[in-house]
Order: sequence, then C-alpha cells, then structure tokens
Amino acid sequence: MRQSLLILAITSTLFIACEKEQDPFLISANSIGLLTRDVKITQLDSVFAEDSIVKQVSDGEFYRKSNEIEIYDRSGKKLLLLEPVQAFDSTSTIGFIQVLDPRFKTAKGLGTESTFKDIVENYNISRIENTLSAAVIFIDDLNMYVTIDKKNLPVELRYDTQSRIQASQIPDNAPIKYFMIAWD
Repeated sequence: MRQSLLILAITSTLFIACEKEQDPFLISANSIGLLTRDVKITQLDSVFAEDSIVKQVSDGEFYRKSNEIEIYDRSGKKLLLLEPVQAFDSTSTIGFIQVLDPRFKTAKGLGTESTFKDIVENYNISRIENTLSAAVIFIDDLNMYVTIDKKNLPVELRYDTQSRIQASQIPDNAPIKYFMIAWD
C-alpha cells in the first residue's frame, strides 16, 4: 500500500513538473508570451528577466508625451515596443504593444512576416480603416490591429483617404507593415 502511494505521488509530481511550459512567443487576446494585460510597469523586470528593458525618458527640450519601453533579447534584437496606459506612471499597465520580432505568433501562426491572406484565412476582420499611408485591419478577437502599406494596394486606393477599403481590394500577398496589440 505504501509503495502504491509512493508511486502515485511520484507520478503526480512528474505530471505536474512536465506540464507544458508557456510559449514565450505566443500571442493571445490577453497575453503576449509571458506578458499579460494585468502586468504593471513595475513588474516588467521580472517578466523580462532574461531580456533587456530600455525605458525612454524625457530630457529637457526633448520632451515626449509618452514613455515607450523597448524590450531586447540577449543578443540585442528588439522584440517589442511597449507603451503604458498612463504615461509616466510606474503602476500603470501596458496599453499598446508593437510586435517587432517574427518569433511572436498567434496560435494560428499570424506574425510580423505574415501576409493579408494569412489574416483572411484565419481570423474575422472587424473593420478596415483607411489612413493616409496605410490600411489598418482590426481583429477584435485578439485585441490586435495590423497595417498594410498603401503601396501594396491598387493604385486607385493609394492616394484616397475617403473611400472605404474592402478586404477584397487588398492583395493576398500584401505584407504586414506594423503588428500592434491594444489592451487599453
């Protein structure tokens, strides 16, 4: 009986220890890797303990209205650009994240090196906004938006900011220019 209990305890411990570790590059609606929407600026050092954090600070005449935080990996490659909900408040949570490293991907494989076709085949597009230089594609299920440079759109849409851009007007092979997560 004791031996059975011992074996059960060891087996349980092994299952718990072997539980799947969180993917440090997985993007979901409420997290990006180990960073969740509840993490405060003061907690970033523990979330990115293996990486480098560079906080942009205003300096005299170079006053900035926000305080962006850059995250670099050990090799010096820029991973993410973070912006808090409340500028210059260390107790604030993260409001916006620009994904820069192609290793970050959603469960369906969408990342910075994806194309418009990857978006259409895997996600529901909430809306498309027409700006001066880009089409902004919103995917509300993931609190995410991506931009497609207007250089990749048909000529009649490139210089027009008034027309509504339809998904059918964006070429399948149009690459993502910016990949953003919005948690505010």
